[in-house]
Amino acid sequence: MGIKLDYQDGQTPIDENEKEGLLLKSITTQSELNEFEQLNIEKAVEWTIQNTFKQKTILSEEFIKKVHAQMFSEVWDWAGKFRMSEKNIGVEWFKIGIELKYLIDDTKYWIANKSFSADEITIRFKHRLVNIHCFPNGNGRHSRLMADIIIESIFEKDVFTWNHSNMVKADGSRKKYIYAIKEGDKGNINPLIVFARS
Repeated sequence: MGIKLDYQDGQTPIDENEKEGLLLKSITTQSELNEFEQLNIEKAVEWTIQNTFKQKTILSEEFIKKVHAQMFSEVWDWAGKFRMSEKNIGVEWFKIGIELKYLIDDTKYWIANKSFSADEITIRFKHRLVNIHCFPNGNGRHSRLMADIIIESIFEKDVFTWNHSNMVKADGSRKKYIYAIKEGDKGNINPLIVFARS
């Protein structure tokens, strides 16, 4: 019996080939999957705390993939690998590399020219990264951890609180987060900045 996944609003469905990449074959429910993913993510957060990263390292395709692998490599065999299927969100899969390069280049420009505040640069990066949707799954959680790494390592500011939620459950925090993402899609990044610091 394969795993039965129940997707909440704003979550990306995993196709059958991607489901085959589940490393823990004993998982059969969404709650079990969430639990194992969260344990892996907590190890990734520890890894970010124990290491120091320079801007040149952080703002690279290699590092962006490495963070995703750190977060999900104990659960999925495709952790850290760009998706090769179309999703309900994100750029066409074959455009991921180029769109990511544009984002990295833009972010370097924003930092060098102090185009926005530290929080705004970081949240703009997070928003574009989640909209590129590099990976089969985990993009929201990955983009939030990337934002925390950027704000702490590049700008030497406190990490974001993200409304004190991991947004896995379909609760009030997740609704506010999805609303803020959708506002960002319209060009209004402020709700996402406020949410990140709430």
